[in-house]
Amino acid sequence: MRRRIAAPQLLVCALAVVVAGALAVQLLIWGPGWWRAIESTGRPSSSVTPSAGSLRALTAQEAGEAFLSGYVESDGRVTRSDEGGDTVSEGQAYAMLVAAALNDQQHFTTVWAWTKRNLAREDGLLAWRWKDGQVVDNASASDADLDAARALVVAAAAFGDDQLKAEGVRLGTAVLDKETVITKVGRVQVAGSWANHPPYAYNPSYTSPAANALLAGATDDERWAELDLGTRAVTTALLNSADLPPDWAQVHPDGRIDAMPGAPGRADEGVRYGYDATRMPIRFAESCRPADVALAARFTPALDRSVGDPAVRNLDGVPVRNEESVVAAAAKAAALAAAGQTGRAASQLLSADYLQQVKPTYYGAAWNALARLMLSGETLGGCPPMVGAI
Repeated sequence: MRRRIAAPQLLVCALAVVVAGALAVQLLIWGPGWWRAIESTGRPSSSVTPSAGSLRALTAQEAGEAFLSGYVESDGRVTRSDEGGDTVSEGQAYAMLVAAALNDQQHFTTVWAWTKRNLAREDGLLAWRWKDGQVVDNASASDADLDAARALVVAAAAFGDDQLKAEGVRLGTAVLDKETVITKVGRVQVAGSWANHPPYAYNPSYTSPAANALLAGATDDERWAELDLGTRAVTTALLNSADLPPDWAQVHPDGRIDAMPGAPGRADEGVRYGYDATRMPIRFAESCRPADVALAARFTPALDRSVGDPAVRNLDGVPVRNEESVVAAAAKAAALAAAGQTGRAASQLLSADYLQQVKPTYYGAAWNALARLMLSGETLGGCPPMVGAI
């Protein structure tokens, strides 16, 4: 797919590759804590004990292969082995995106076949959760549906398969039909087909400007452009009201948007920027539209208010607890890259590698791969700010 790369971006890309290469060498030398020292001082602290270590920086290809080999069963089911062994539509879509980007037709075919066989609903969307041989929750999740539609269109181009494109267009059309609503500020993607009554349950990290643009290009459906405008409007409103977006929110028909404390039914979690919202800067940083990239860059000051990669923060950027996450590290990399700080972005992706290799998880493996694929120029239909081929 064509990419619009300006001359300054090429220079930044080359610089990022050099920086990333140097950091990769250091990763083999420094032990745990190396990224905190770099983040706070720009160099390794004398308090960091050198070690030979077996940890290393991964390329986008290697991170993608690690996710597919580690979490995809031979029949195409993606298993959340660290979360009870269930399967969710999100995971199936992640594997499809990774396989399509890596031109891995075997994995893509088996994952999509399992998904259709086990999760397909009569309305064309996907049931979100499967366990012990059956669907245990038939509700849809719009992020998974949108990601899967995008993956099908990418795979169609990669494998020269028009049938995949047709399936992607059908799934994308079902997203528009069942999982979007019209508000005063435009068309908005709600959390699922269950959320199409006001106030609309909204997850800010479910939106994907790159997916909207790709599917718009694959169809003549003007609703994708409407969704793009509405998405940008509500995202801007969220970032005008707080430094970071919440995991969950609700949108009113008049366009007002309120931060909500956790997913519906989980209000005890409080209003947080956590495991969901951290995906948001990655999705916006890969967009071809400068306005989306600028929104991703707006995350940087709040994420700079602490060292390390805290998994959960208040909306002012202050960490809630000490727990760190791969997706938080990747999210900061995306924000930094969007802000033009590509050297720091490269070090953040190495932080994600470190966290995933120290404590492997399904979610960490997925986003360690997807962040690299979305931000390093791999073929997923976006226009990344170029952090280099790390």
